[in-house]
Amino acid sequence: MNTRQLEQLARKLLDGTLVLEEFVIEATRAATADLGEAQIDLDRKRRCGYPEVVFGQGKAVSTLEKIFHRLVAEKVDVLSTRISTEQAAELVQIFPSAQYNPVARTFRIPLGETDGRLAKRQGHVAIVTAGTSDLPIAEEARETLLWMGVQVTMVVDVGVAGPQRLPEHVPQLEEADAVVVIAGMEGALPSVVGGHVSCPVIAVPTSVGYGANLGGFTALLSMLNSCAANVTVVNIDAGFKGAYVAGLIASRARRR
Repeated sequence: MNTRQLEQLARKLLDGTLVLEEFVIEATRAATADLGEAQIDLDRKRRCGYPEVVFGQGKAVSTLEKIFHRLVAEKVDVLSTRISTEQAAELVQIFPSAQYNPVARTFRIPLGETDGRLAKRQGHVAIVTAGTSDLPIAEEARETLLWMGVQVTMVVDVGVAGPQRLPEHVPQLEEADAVVVIAGMEGALPSVVGGHVSCPVIAVPTSVGYGANLGGFTALLSMLNSCAANVTVVNIDAGFKGAYVAGLIASRARRR
């Protein structure tokens, strides 16, 4: 911890926004934890607002167990993405309080205070899907926002094949600080939503579609070429990334 960061902590201690125990923990916290096959960033919450999220795909259960135990010891609400049902079956035996969403493939280990934050979530994000087939990516986004402590509204299956379905949901979207729009096929829905709201729209292309969808590239290129000025785009099937960016926008907007 550098001098400026220590001064900031000291000011919080003096003005009463930080108690002595919290000051000592923060001032003496290690920046990383060396677990052998993994290096855990323990300082990310202070730097970036939220702690490290664990990408679970390809990791051994024994490695995930080590990572999760260390994060829990640091009093971190654990979020891990792309966890298979096979991995989850073993992990829930080790962490009985964990919540596994098989559709989203997310694994969360919430601390007690997480549930207490439900009534005072920071910011509001709406998640919109073009079709029901986009739900796995939407659920990953929803779980991410819940982990971030952001209020979530879900609007499902309102794609451009049936444009009459969207207008009735526009009032809900107008209340959000940011909107995550998830679509495969030709990826047109983010542009349509962007033309209805004044907040940022985070477009998430999905790999849903027939051959010329090219595993999501068609939707990605369509979204990148959106003429709606408030639309920005993340990677294919990146529900976590789209939600994380939207959550940052929403939480910072509400704090200010």
